[in-house]
Amino acid sequence: MQELVKNPLKHEPIDAETVKFEKVNTHIYQDSESASWYVANEIAGLIKQKQEQGKKAVLGLATGSTPTKVYDYLVQFYKEGRLSFKNVVTFNLDEYFPMDPTSIHSYKRFMNEHLFDHIDIEPYNIHIPDGSLSKDDVRKYCADYEEKIQNVGGIDIQILGIGRTGHIGFNEPGSSLNSKTRLVRLDRVTRLDAASDFFGEENVPKRAITMGVGTIMGAKKIILMAWGEGKSNIIHQAVEGKIKESVPATFLQHHENCDFVVDSAAASNLTRIKTPWLVTECEWNDKLIKSATIWLSEKLGKAILKLTNEDYNEYGMGNLIAEIGSAEQINLNVFNELQRTITGWPGGKPNADDSQRPERAEPYPKTSLIFSPHPDDDVISMGGTLLRLVDQGHHVHVAYQTSGNIAVFDDEVIRFLDFATDIQRENKELKKKFKEVREFLANKKPGDVDSPEVQQFKGLIRKGEALAACRYCGVKEDNAHFLNLPFYETGAVRKKPLSDEDIQITYDLLNRLKPHQIFAAGDLSDPHGTHRVCLESVFRALQKLKDDRVDWIRNCYVWLYRGAWQEWDIADMEMAIPIGPKDMARKKNAIFKHQSQKDSAMFPGNDEREFWQRAEQRNKETANRYNALGMAEYEAMEGFVRYHF
Repeated sequence: MQELVKNPLKHEPIDAETVKFEKVNTHIYQDSESASWYVANEIAGLIKQKQEQGKKAVLGLATGSTPTKVYDYLVQFYKEGRLSFKNVVTFNLDEYFPMDPTSIHSYKRFMNEHLFDHIDIEPYNIHIPDGSLSKDDVRKYCADYEEKIQNVGGIDIQILGIGRTGHIGFNEPGSSLNSKTRLVRLDRVTRLDAASDFFGEENVPKRAITMGVGTIMGAKKIILMAWGEGKSNIIHQAVEGKIKESVPATFLQHHENCDFVVDSAAASNLTRIKTPWLVTECEWNDKLIKSATIWLSEKLGKAILKLTNEDYNEYGMGNLIAEIGSAEQINLNVFNELQRTITGWPGGKPNADDSQRPERAEPYPKTSLIFSPHPDDDVISMGGTLLRLVDQGHHVHVAYQTSGNIAVFDDEVIRFLDFATDIQRENKELKKKFKEVREFLANKKPGDVDSPEVQQFKGLIRKGEALAACRYCGVKEDNAHFLNLPFYETGAVRKKPLSDEDIQITYDLLNRLKPHQIFAAGDLSDPHGTHRVCLESVFRALQKLKDDRVDWIRNCYVWLYRGAWQEWDIADMEMAIPIGPKDMARKKNAIFKHQSQKDSAMFPGNDEREFWQRAEQRNKETANRYNALGMAEYEAMEGFVRYHF
């Protein structure tokens, strides 16, 4: 009998051939919540089993955004009376060095806030590396940490995240398989990824105390979790790549009881998801045929219309040829489908046949509402399309969902207040306020939350820049809506959960404008999740409008854009807007209006280039890919996917 493996995404068994490239047992879930629920139940099951045996349950725990939902579920289990942590001993993976345990950046504080303060674990059973030690004491401390793990019988379940470099814990590229708990120097990529939490790379500690790869490998069971498309490349390397020190997570392939638990986005580059025809007989549909044909075209460097039966057969798609009849028919169908996505009329072309166009010809002009998570995402991600909508006479509105105030450097506040006090020389109240702000900023430590006044000033700076960009693009100032959604207004990187108030604000704007088309950011690789939360607010407001049976919603199209952090795959694009050299220059000029984000952004993510450089490169790359597939040649293109609700 053929061996079967569980596929949690589809909740049905798949044959082992499908996962033949995978060297680690990998569970794929639709989203991070369901995946976190699975992991939380695995931990809870272990704790209960050990309780029945009268034994301790020893957990290795991680920090960061990845495990937070797991901790939420564990707290929920405790509060519901379903789980006690009296028999639990924990060892955390790592801590920055040096680090005050009370600091907002401390992993000790993180663990207390997310888990330990809310459950009945005994304080003496909690072990977190101490970042406040003197350097002379670190070596002995690390040896003692290892000894404590051994004295309780080793770790039963070790929870891991994964860094962009493939690090586990703070075991950076170059770490050896046998490494133990020690002081390490952090890779620059790791420090860059942490820069936003510390309000600048220069504030990120250069060292950390971490369990070693050998310590992690000593756990009886390991669960590595990863969420989002931003982790898809490193998950592909860790699961299907060769074992190498430059990607420490690949060492986990040696472990006899290791599971990777990922959401569908993080799994998107695995062979069975991205190119399933290479591992199994596919059940072909239009979307899969389109993806496969584009992949084959790019793989062979051939235009779509030049692909042959032999090309398809050689790359595992012989059954597709048998099903459709010929490569020529497949090629023509996909070519025509791609051709229909290209339009210079993002609001629809009036007085034209729209049966083969992405957008409707009527009504004209349309009310177009663009949701921008931060005050510059509109022009960064779809500035060319925005300009085209304005030029073609549509009523364009932009809704800036958050103030973006945490992304403004302190010097910008002083610069603007200097200007204001020079204008208002006799304004004693303003001078007094300026003095207070200067004193606050002078005493502010990296990561400290800004005072309400400073938050307000930073928000006003971003608002002024957004209005300047709107004026440049021809959007009326009255059509710029600053929602300042409450979830964002914490003054810190960590935000509040999305609330009914956030959704109601979005609902009210939608119902007032009654747009014919909506553009929203589907750029979910935003490293701090603001885009994800903003998109959720739009989706939930739309659902509420639908539930309330609001008439206009039935005739509204919703388009999702990307571009700030990533771009849609061409196989997914349903509308592609060409941008000529002149409009590309206009788009860049609109981005330049956001001067506080120019030269150096507070939160650069994993791309150190300026946002206009990222946008230009992505737009040109999309055009080049369309051209290589055999489409018309354009300077640049912006892509969109339609959301059906």
